[in-house]
Amino acid sequence: MRAHIRDTEIYFDVDGAALVAEGSRMRERRTAVLIHGGPGGDHTGLIARYGQLREKMQLIYFDQRGQGRSTPGDPRKYTLDENVEDLEALRLHLGLGPVVSLGTSYGGMVAMLHAARYPDSVSHLVLVATAAHAGFIARSVEIVAQRGTSQQLAMCTDLWAGRIDTPEKMREYLDVMGPLYSCRHDPEAARARLTAVHFAPETLNQAYGPSGSMRAFDLRPKLGAITAPTLIIAGRHDWICPPEFSAEIHRLIPNSDLRVFEHSSHSIGNDEGQDLLDAVAGFVIYKSKESFR
Repeated sequence: MRAHIRDTEIYFDVDGAALVAEGSRMRERRTAVLIHGGPGGDHTGLIARYGQLREKMQLIYFDQRGQGRSTPGDPRKYTLDENVEDLEALRLHLGLGPVVSLGTSYGGMVAMLHAARYPDSVSHLVLVATAAHAGFIARSVEIVAQRGTSQQLAMCTDLWAGRIDTPEKMREYLDVMGPLYSCRHDPEAARARLTAVHFAPETLNQAYGPSGSMRAFDLRPKLGAITAPTLIIAGRHDWICPPEFSAEIHRLIPNSDLRVFEHSSHSIGNDEGQDLLDAVAGFVIYKSKESFR
C-alpha cells in the first residue's frame, strides 16, 4: 500500500487486526509502527524479526523516504528530520492515535527524535541497538580495529568514506561484516535474506558519507522531552552501536528501562530472537504512561 504524504510517496504494510474478538466482545489492540535501520535498506528484515508480535498488537511496516519500495526523491531531503516528519505524517494519514514506536539502529534515531518532538503521538517507545549522537561512528572504527579482520576494517573504512555506493557493494559489505553484526551469523541464510531487500545506497551516503547529514547529529539535549515509557535494548557485543550508547540514552530518557542482551551483537533478532520478542511484548503489555507517574 502507498501513502501520498507531504512531498513523497511512502510504501507501507499492515499486519494484524486492531480489533479482535474475545468471546462475545471485541477488544482493541495497540498499533505498533516498526522503523527500519540503515539508511539504505527497507522494512523486509523487520518482518522476519518481529512478525510474531502480530499475535499481541497490530503491526505497521514502512519504507522510509527514498528507500525500499517508497518513491525516490530529492537526495537533499534524505535526512533524519524529514524521516521524523514523514513518520508523523504517516501516523496521521492512517488515522492512528498514540502508537508503539519501535526503531532499530538508525530507525531508533528516527523513533527517538519523533518521540521527543511529538510526545503525545507515542504510547510506548522501544529502541533497539541504537545511539543518540554521532560519536558511535568513531567508536565503531575503534572496535573493528580491535576485533575485525583486515577485510572488515577496509569495509568499515569504505562505509564511513561513502564508498558503499551501489546495491552490489551494499550486499558485499553486509556479507563481509556479517560476523560482526551477529554472534550467530549464518552466511548462507544471511545472503538468502538479502535477496528480498531493495537497497538504496544514496540514502546511506547522504546520511553517513564524509559530508553526510548524520555526521554531527546529537539528540541528547532533546531526550528529556520524551514522555512515553521507553525500553532500550542493546547487544553486549554490538560493534556499531555498542551498549555504552544505550546506557547513555537510558540516563537521559526519564523513567526508561535498559536491557542488555549478553549473547547478541547488533542483530539481536538473529542472536536472541525469542527473548527479544518476549521483552518487547511484555513491556508493551505491562507498561503505560500512568505507571510512571
